[in-house]
Amino acid sequence: MTVFVDSHCHLDFPQFAGRVPEVLDAMAGARVVHALCVAVNLENFPALLALVEGHDQLHATVGVHPDHRGGDEPTAEHLCRLADHPKVVAIGETGLDYFRGAQDAPLQRSRFRAHIRAARACGKPLVVHSRDAEEDTLAILTEEGASQVGGVMHCFTGSDRMAQQAMNLGFAISFSGIVTFKNAPVLREIAMRIPLERMLIETDSPYLAPVPHRGKVNEPAYVALVAQELARLRDVDVAEIGRATSANFRRLFRVPETRS
Repeated sequence: MTVFVDSHCHLDFPQFAGRVPEVLDAMAGARVVHALCVAVNLENFPALLALVEGHDQLHATVGVHPDHRGGDEPTAEHLCRLADHPKVVAIGETGLDYFRGAQDAPLQRSRFRAHIRAARACGKPLVVHSRDAEEDTLAILTEEGASQVGGVMHCFTGSDRMAQQAMNLGFAISFSGIVTFKNAPVLREIAMRIPLERMLIETDSPYLAPVPHRGKVNEPAYVALVAQELARLRDVDVAEIGRATSANFRRLFRVPETRS
């Protein structure tokens, strides 16, 4: 049976308040057997952890998004303490986002380095967000020895060069609903060239719903549509995309295979 994994979602966001049971039912109906619920700040981390603790198919990360402001700055030591939990499988979401300008770039870079050091200290992979910050992202990953733990370049929209260098550092490349958008021809070309053994799929729910749901609230069940588009682009059966990306997810995040 073909199954899928959503390697990046935010089920603790307000868009899912009171809706988690139906979202999980829809996941099951779409044969999505795991979803990684990704932290964006430390203030809401206890609630995120409580959410995943109640559901075998959900897992968590711990980290602070580059855009987040307020609260204490995370230290590597604090992140490691929070990551010392069987349901926390990665450090992040971390990285750099210069989309709205690089005025706070020094803070973002310092925070990014703290996350990489935490990942190395606790031996867990990284979930990396990079937007309009390709050179700095790659430089910091290299300087901080991120290749020792690897991870995933989430919701990838970068260049072919960035994809290749990230893979050289031991990172997987994750494709979201953007790959179904008509205005993403370059991304689709990259998706056709990425080796299957380095590919993940995600929703980034509640954002970036794939066609035909574009503009609506996204959810993990829709990751199957990302897999279908990748299968179409690569002229393979969708089962091949499901098998490869699910195996990659389990291997990277050390999640046991689900037995039906």
